[in-house]
Order: sequence, then C-alpha cells, then structure tokens
Amino acid sequence: QLQLVESGGGLVQAGGSLRLSCAASGRTFSSYNMGWFRQAPGKEREFVARITWTGDNTRYADSVKGRFTISRDNAKNTVYLQMNSLKPEDTAAYYCAAGGWGKDTDEYHYWGQGTQVTVSS
Repeated sequence: QLQLVESGGGLVQAGGSLRLSCAASGRTFSSYNMGWFRQAPGKEREFVARITWTGDNTRYADSVKGRFTISRDNAKNTVYLQMNSLKPEDTAAYYCAAGGWGKDTDEYHYWGQGTQVTVSS
C-alpha cells in the first residue's frame, strides 16, 4: 500500500499562487509515476498533471499548461503542484494519485483524500 496525504490548499484571489504537496508513505514512492487530478462540484474528476518516477517527463492538461508545474523530491517522498495565475475555474478539490501514465483515473492505483482549492474573483 502507498498512503498519500495532500496539503497546501486554501482560498486565494484570482491571479494568485498556491503550492500543493503530496506526501507519500508505505511502498517505494520513487518507483511510481505520480499525478494530480481535480474535481469541481457536480463535475467528473479530471486530469491536471503527471510526472514520471524519474522526474524527467511531465504532462499537463491544456487548461493548466504554462500556469501549473508538477515536480517531485524522491528523497522527501513528496510530489508538488505549483499553481500560478490561478483562475476561478481552477476551484476544485485536488487529489494526488500514484501509478498511472495517462489521463485516465482508472490507471492510478493509489489516491489521497484531497485538498480544497478555492479561487475568488
């Protein structure tokens, strides 16, 4: 089992920044690709970003490209999501997940409990 715990969410004004963290424990974190997803009320969970276990390949949803950056520190068993130029439409619960490659939630085997991000206009 891999346990994931997100933190760093909160309320921010449009144009502001937040950095989300996801701390892992249990199995070997460094061997997993890691992803961030988000889910707004009444909407399906959607892909945000993914980073490979080596950290040398990243992928982003078009809606966040150029504004969000995913990174990881395998020594700290942590993956990050730096979110800049936030927009009200970025408001959602953000989840980290482990084990997948693409955009499909079914590819990811382990999930955190989520952290809420609210962007005010």
